[in-house]
Amino acid sequence: MENRCIAYSGIPGAYAAIAASKIFPGEELKPYPSFAAVFDAVSKGECGRGVLPIENSYAGDVSQVMDLLYFGELYIHGIYELPIYHNLLAVKGASLEDIKCVTSHPQALDQCAGFIEKGKLMRKEAVNTAVAAREVAERADISVAAIASTETAEIYGLDILARNINESDDNATRFAVVSGRKEPEDAVREAFSMILIVKNEAGAFAKAITAIGDNGFNMRAIRSRPMKSLPWNYYFYVEGEGDLESEAGRKMIKDLEPSCEKVRILGNYAGERVL
Repeated sequence: MENRCIAYSGIPGAYAAIAASKIFPGEELKPYPSFAAVFDAVSKGECGRGVLPIENSYAGDVSQVMDLLYFGELYIHGIYELPIYHNLLAVKGASLEDIKCVTSHPQALDQCAGFIEKGKLMRKEAVNTAVAAREVAERADISVAAIASTETAEIYGLDILARNINESDDNATRFAVVSGRKEPEDAVREAFSMILIVKNEAGAFAKAITAIGDNGFNMRAIRSRPMKSLPWNYYFYVEGEGDLESEAGRKMIKDLEPSCEKVRILGNYAGERVL
């Protein structure tokens, strides 16, 4: 029987856990210490699916997850956007004036740099936002606060001293749902992700991009990442709109072959959803 639990990186209260609970309400969520551990758990069947961040609107793509998708064999079955609202959390009884130091994930600290600088607060990095909140609760020091979600405040019994302290109101993280095989819901095919390794010859990259557009597919994103086994060589992660199993989709994949060493379809799924 398939293990239906959902793997995510972090601890309860982490933004990945929040995303997973919204995507899979009522399902068992299982935390893992790293992106690689999530990937491994899904690959081995310990969990049926995993939820992994692939991009933040402020900090950019999550390169480690991109590399896991390139080197591994999991499928993407959907991409979901989670709006991120950072809050200042402290132990009960603390006031804003008491806070001298703030702790969180480095990206969260950067995303709240204006608030931190205005308050002349010391910064301390943590593995993730939820771990920072747990540490603040355990230390019970009124001079130390965490930057994390409202859900995290509830889990660890912390007060919210300031809400929505992000520099940008448009802060969001995109999460991919991955599993080890194609699934029935993939019958709705509105968007796709794939990896291209372009041949090392003049015009190959331009021909690959042209093949996508000439077959009527809108490419929404393309990112390059170094191939660790071959210095100064790169693979490309591509996101686009459309059904790859349509006649045009099959033709596009065939048209990519002359200019590419490898074309790997990571997923063809329903369009992106906002949580």
